[in-house]
Amino acid sequence: MSIKRHIPNLITLLNLLCGTIAVIFAVQGSLIMAAIFVAGGIFFDFFDGLAARSLNVSSDIGLQLDSLADVVTSGVVPGIVMYQLLDNALPGNSGVENTGWEVNPGWWDWNFNTIALIGLLICLASAYRLAKFNVDDRQTDSFIGVPTPANALLILSFPLILTYQPDSFLTGLILNEWFLIAVTLLSCYLLNAEIKLFALKFKNWGFADNKVRYFFLLLCLVLILVFQFVAVPLIILSYVILSVVFPKKEEEVH
Repeated sequence: MSIKRHIPNLITLLNLLCGTIAVIFAVQGSLIMAAIFVAGGIFFDFFDGLAARSLNVSSDIGLQLDSLADVVTSGVVPGIVMYQLLDNALPGNSGVENTGWEVNPGWWDWNFNTIALIGLLICLASAYRLAKFNVDDRQTDSFIGVPTPANALLILSFPLILTYQPDSFLTGLILNEWFLIAVTLLSCYLLNAEIKLFALKFKNWGFADNKVRYFFLLLCLVLILVFQFVAVPLIILSYVILSVVFPKKEEEVH
């Protein structure tokens, strides 16, 4: 049995490992560490597909495993992070700390803000989006709806902005419960919307065939240099706008 056929799946499992570690940090409220491990998972998520194509060892198992890993890294983690942000923003936040198994002896008791559970809708929408992706043959060269890694980066950018770019306006906006609920509902919609978005897959390096991709990458670089972590929401917004304004006109691949 060839070892190379297992390399992409091993990379995918590294994505899953990063995602599970990020879950632990997110539950503990260590949102910066959660963001770091999500970024690592997304890095591996990019290279597992690249490895499969380069080694010509794509498989149905790899496709399913990739989505399962993404459910955790790019679905569960941003959902928990949104829960934590809402819990912090809502009046009377719980501020729960894990101090042992005997904190609440009654199984019917809970000490978390139930309204903040709205953030977990991101987990559900992400899982549904990934399930659709696996059975949708229209998404070979483009995406229908915002990809889960892009949505995860959007949500994870909020604690990074709060920590490293503190600003009275941005802090007040991000920690506003109505803003967070609106972002949650909007991200759930965009994940599954029938909006065709271009993929950063280059069939060739010609400018004519890839001008939107080149412009987007240049725009990303400029936004990151100017706005740092604030650039992430701007990049996601630009990605959607560019895809809508310049819809893909290439012939369908059959």
